[in-house]
Amino acid sequence: MIDIKTIIDEEKANITAIRQALHKIPEKGFSEHKTTRFVADYLNNIPELEVSTGMAKTGVVGLLKTGRPGKTLLIRADMDALPIHEETGLAFASTQDNMMHACGHDGHMAMVLVTAGILSRLKDHFSGNIKFMFQPAEEGPGGAKPMIEAGILENPHVDYSVACHVWPGLPAGTLGVKPGVIMSAASFFKIEIIGKGGHGAMPHNCVDALDTAGQVVNALQRVVSRKLNPLTPSVITIGSFHAGSAPNIIPQKAVLTGTTRTFSKKIDEDYPNILEQIIKGVCDSMGAAYKFEFFHRYPPLENDCGMIELMKKSMAKVVSEDQVREPESTMGAEDMAFVLEKTKGCFFFLGTGFEKCAPLHNPKFNFDEPLLLLGVETFVQFALDLLE
Repeated sequence: MIDIKTIIDEEKANITAIRQALHKIPEKGFSEHKTTRFVADYLNNIPELEVSTGMAKTGVVGLLKTGRPGKTLLIRADMDALPIHEETGLAFASTQDNMMHACGHDGHMAMVLVTAGILSRLKDHFSGNIKFMFQPAEEGPGGAKPMIEAGILENPHVDYSVACHVWPGLPAGTLGVKPGVIMSAASFFKIEIIGKGGHGAMPHNCVDALDTAGQVVNALQRVVSRKLNPLTPSVITIGSFHAGSAPNIIPQKAVLTGTTRTFSKKIDEDYPNILEQIIKGVCDSMGAAYKFEFFHRYPPLENDCGMIELMKKSMAKVVSEDQVREPESTMGAEDMAFVLEKTKGCFFFLGTGFEKCAPLHNPKFNFDEPLLLLGVETFVQFALDLLE
């Protein structure tokens, strides 16, 4: 028998040091150069690993081969940070202006780095291979798909995949997992309304782009309640509205940007036509022209039901039964969805709790590093159970 918990406990100081070192050097997507060097250097100090860099610009891969025939498991971490000015006051706060690990990617990397070291030491206890995937640009524009296109899922072929996200929405010390769709598809759009500008005192000589855009915003808010099946959750958000330059000038142009979220692939595919039909109708009625662009980013993230059952059994060896939760699905999105489309996989949450943890993407976001050891133990136990 392997005393996994003792092995994990010995990594407490190590995982804290890793997370805090990475927290200091947040970088935007596809520019994670310092982060890549840190990750690659750590992996290169594990003799059993074959390490490669430069995949999808800044991606890093560590390959552990047992030398025995079997399946291949991929364990993934994301590396990029967010353009947020940190307000935590931590001694290890960000050293980069207007960049912060406010979504836990520093913790994700720390978990997978420590997991790589432990599983390398335990490689005589399972068969097949494990790939450790460190991907860029999860926050945008997405690094998982470019890594897939660059061959991350081949040589050797990846059969299974797993990833974890720290999650303030669950109590600290709990683990969350559920079958089926757990995170939303995410798409983005841009609308440019073109009217006829003029004097604010003579609106009859103009086509008011601002007024037209306002009506477009209101009309789009009715899509979810009047054009979609109410049993299929969905969200349309207008995130920016830019128009006008002075109080006495009717603007000639207005620009809107927004996002759509849905658990349905079909609705995500249909959204461009649905939105444009409404935009065109409003603009035609007001005498305005428009330009419309729609960008599909991430598909829904869907867990494999068989993998979830195995993961629940593994989690039950890590924490007590009441600490394994089935969380609500979220309209947040994740490009791990691309990996799960091509492999049997599982994405799970590590509860960090709202008591000491601000929401994700918040300038005060932080968590207790010892909680990461639960994620490490879950990765290790799952790999051993899957590849035994």
